[in-house]
Amino acid sequence: MNTNEQKFDVIVVGTGAGGATVARELSRKKKKVLMLEWGDYVPLTGSFKHCFKSLLFPGRGLLFTNQMLGLLRGIDTGGSTVFSCATFFPVPFEMLKSYGIDITAEVEEQKKELPIAPLKDEMIGPMSKRIMESAQDLGYNWQKLDKCMYQDKWKPEYKFSHYGDPHGVKWSARMYVEEAIANEASLINGAKVKKVIIEKKTAIGVEYKKDGKKLKVFAPKIIISAGGIGSPVILRASGIKEAGYNFFFDPVIVVRGIVKDIDVPSHEIPMAAGIHMEDEGYIMTDMAFPAAITAISAFQVFRFDKMLSRRKTLQIMIKAKDALYGKLTDNGGVRKNLKRDDKQKLMRGFERAKKILKNAGAKSIFKTWYFAGHPGGTVKVGELVDSNLKTKYENLYVCDCSVIPEAWGLPPVATIIGLGKRLSKHLTSE
Repeated sequence: MNTNEQKFDVIVVGTGAGGATVARELSRKKKKVLMLEWGDYVPLTGSFKHCFKSLLFPGRGLLFTNQMLGLLRGIDTGGSTVFSCATFFPVPFEMLKSYGIDITAEVEEQKKELPIAPLKDEMIGPMSKRIMESAQDLGYNWQKLDKCMYQDKWKPEYKFSHYGDPHGVKWSARMYVEEAIANEASLINGAKVKKVIIEKKTAIGVEYKKDGKKLKVFAPKIIISAGGIGSPVILRASGIKEAGYNFFFDPVIVVRGIVKDIDVPSHEIPMAAGIHMEDEGYIMTDMAFPAAITAISAFQVFRFDKMLSRRKTLQIMIKAKDALYGKLTDNGGVRKNLKRDDKQKLMRGFERAKKILKNAGAKSIFKTWYFAGHPGGTVKVGELVDSNLKTKYENLYVCDCSVIPEAWGLPPVATIIGLGKRLSKHLTSE
């Protein structure tokens, strides 16, 4: 595609939940949209090879803090949603309203458009069922969680799409990208945006690198949706030096135990049920990792004897609401050491998870090393963008997890889609 010969109304950088939503909504309004995506756009086969390149490749999808905590982000068309568990958690409406953002109507829209609902009983796997029954037996309000899945397309033999869903059961932002393309939006893959081109305090285009070449493209509106790490790096290079400080990234551990009388299939759907321990600052859910991830994370904590025992393993994920601190380097390096309070939240969850697993009959219980996802708060509303998600530069907006101003410890996809819809309405009303 020769972008110099085409005129665009909007450039969207990144195709995760935020960027894909904006591109889809604006293309529906007949705007000429160009999406620039660093990752690939190859058919989803559900292969580990694809996941490794897009999510687990060190320095690309997988980043490490100075504590060797692994931070995961999807570099792919559709972003991290391609590899997510498709669990849609409640939106922090009151927190956003305190910053002048009301996405109540937009969230209602997405509920009508997307298949958001708890799983049917026949889709609940044996691990999830065993953990839920044990937790409820101990008095926990452990319930099914909302998933965004086309359950009518599901078949028992389908593997869950940890590595990308070739069957179209799990919603991902790639579906919004494809709808935008059907509406005549354009997509360039392998395009790593380096900076926004600014003239007289106004954004007029972006500079990106593709196949070793430095290229430029121009449009009257620029939306940066490169994620909690990618967006602040681009903005810093564009003159917003304050981006990338005091952020959250939802640290996680997984607690595991072995039971002899269970056979966990490779297709079990993870995060089917759980509980939000809001007062203690964490959530607990079942977590049916695929075999390769189960083996790797056991290896990390020297539990070599448990690397190949996935089919007999019960797994509970603990995801904590961490405090705002840390910084990113100019190249996107993550400098954040977990503080004592955040570790204590995870350890409280660990103790509860141990009791649930023991009650379920598990032995040899241990916890994995720390990892994290959903980095956000790096380009906060109220500091670096206003309530319309506009930066200090005219025509330059940000729409992804980076704009969320406070940690709330829950996966943010539903919130980001709502923000994308709201931003699209603002842009079309200008």
